[in-house]
Amino acid sequence: MIHIDTIVVPQGAEYKAVYRGLAKANAGNIRVVAIPIGTNKIQQTLASYSVELNQAQSVLIMGLCGSLDPGYVVGGTVLYKNCLNIDRQQVNLQPELTAAIQQKISVDLVAGITSDRIIFQATEKSKLSQTYPASVVDMEGYEYIKEFQDRELAVAMLRVISDDLTGDIPDLSRAIDLDGNIKAVAMAIAFLQQPIAAIRLIKGSLAGLKIIEQVTYQLAIDNQLF
Repeated sequence: MIHIDTIVVPQGAEYKAVYRGLAKANAGNIRVVAIPIGTNKIQQTLASYSVELNQAQSVLIMGLCGSLDPGYVVGGTVLYKNCLNIDRQQVNLQPELTAAIQQKISVDLVAGITSDRIIFQATEKSKLSQTYPASVVDMEGYEYIKEFQDRELAVAMLRVISDDLTGDIPDLSRAIDLDGNIKAVAMAIAFLQQPIAAIRLIKGSLAGLKIIEQVTYQLAIDNQLF
């Protein structure tokens, strides 16, 4: 049976949620690679984890995502079958690894799209869903999947929805620097300017992070996949 030996997840709260899940399951043997938000520094990031990735064979990309489909709400977990970029180029996830995860936990298979910017308006997400055959959107998937597949690694991607189509979230485009890090002051300003949207984002993120921790634990608890 195929086994996951490396988890790739955005740095910060998402990384911490994965770490907590692994710790509860006593799965300290799993490598966890923390990546910046977005893909501006992807080559630099991969180079900094060259030792870990040279030892990897099967990679699970995890993190939060936004829903493009009214059927997928905050807290829902989805497993990608394929992922597009904005130029409509597509990568398919590794079937055997994806099937093994789906057998372990109850999760829908979806098509996703990786955006090069934050999609913060519900109307824009709806438009995106009409333009591309995708149910969810993220900011890292396509490029990282492509890079790992070029290294002949088996790749699966599991995401938890933290933002759906029922409302907007704050425009955080100025709150993420070129290195993929959150700028705290800029985020605070965005939250103050859009308090209702900020509450939606905070609640959705907390709910999503809790599910990431739970799902990580479920996958790791009996060592069937890790």
